[in-house]
Amino acid sequence: MTSRKAVQTMKPATAAKKLGVYLQATPPDFQEGVVSRDELNALQADPPEWLRDLRRDGPHPRSVVAAKLGVSISGLARAGITEALTTEQIEALKSENPDWLEHERGIQADVRREAARLKEETRD
Repeated sequence: MTSRKAVQTMKPATAAKKLGVYLQATPPDFQEGVVSRDELNALQADPPEWLRDLRRDGPHPRSVVAAKLGVSISGLARAGITEALTTEQIEALKSENPDWLEHERGIQADVRREAARLKEETRD
């Protein structure tokens, strides 16, 4: 009896999330197929041009947009930003530094300070 290792696969949305890219911007064959763990590892180790382009230029998923702006995903939603943004759009927002962005960055800084304080408290 031979034992075969089952091939782990994931939906394209899961793979896109793990790769940090916006699913709707990926090639159709990526969106319509399934991705094995080995394929995901290969994409991470040696990204094809389309993946390098997406990571560099976007459009980026909200989690990446939030991280690049230094705010939370909830902060983006409060500001009315619900769609993916390109790197150029993110850089423009950083340059403009609208009031909402400054406010949300302050909230994020407060959250991080509180988390650090609580972490320190649990060590004592």
